[in-house]
Amino acid sequence: MESALREFDRPTSGLALSGFSAGLNVSFGALFMAMALTFAGGFESGLVEHVVLANASAIGFVLVVLGQTELFTAHTTMGILPLLDGRGSLADLGRLWGVVFGSNLVGCAAFAALMAVVGPAMGVVDPAAVGSLAGKLVGLGSLTVLLSGVVAGWLMGMVTWLIAAARNTVAQFLFVWVITAGIGFGPFHHCLLGSTEVLAALFLGQGVTVAEYAHFLGWTTLGNVVGGAVFVALLNYGQAVRGGEPKDVDVDAHQQG
Repeated sequence: MESALREFDRPTSGLALSGFSAGLNVSFGALFMAMALTFAGGFESGLVEHVVLANASAIGFVLVVLGQTELFTAHTTMGILPLLDGRGSLADLGRLWGVVFGSNLVGCAAFAALMAVVGPAMGVVDPAAVGSLAGKLVGLGSLTVLLSGVVAGWLMGMVTWLIAAARNTVAQFLFVWVITAGIGFGPFHHCLLGSTEVLAALFLGQGVTVAEYAHFLGWTTLGNVVGGAVFVALLNYGQAVRGGEPKDVDVDAHQQG
């Protein structure tokens, strides 16, 4: 709660710079996934491919969370808490979400352009590999994208919630790695990591259109917000408030009764 309130008070310039950095950092997951597909030249099974890509995608989230930069899908959970507690306003939340989301997207777009220019030139990213990653995110129905986004937002919300409770960096690392790898294992739709994948495919001429990206971004973002705000922030805050304060129980008295 206190962390969320501090974010409400941060200057816009600070939020924007941190958000831009987070957009760049989370995009390393897309780069490493594309490199894995490029260097592997094919996997012996679909399961092996999904496990490899899941672990590659988690690297970007580790960089963001442990680097303490601002990722929009983290604030879909934490940003809601001051409102639920009556200590923040919709205007505060709107500014936080707007600045962080916009700067995240700028960072993702910049990294996607970097991937499109440097990756093929160095032989570390095959354009077809990027097209394969993007193909799993676009061309699906709106409801499918929305619900997949809910799952990804839910998982990201749990990362944020558990990180706040973690006692040391090792625990934080494990929480981030294991849970975010689940997003890549799907792959479930994440509006920022997915933006880098889809935009890189667009820049590389892999058959992705601007309309497809807009469809992906709109429904995925909505799903991520619902997953983080409703299934994590609202439910966890509700159970914490409704649960009341823990009380000591007289075990002997209960046994005698």
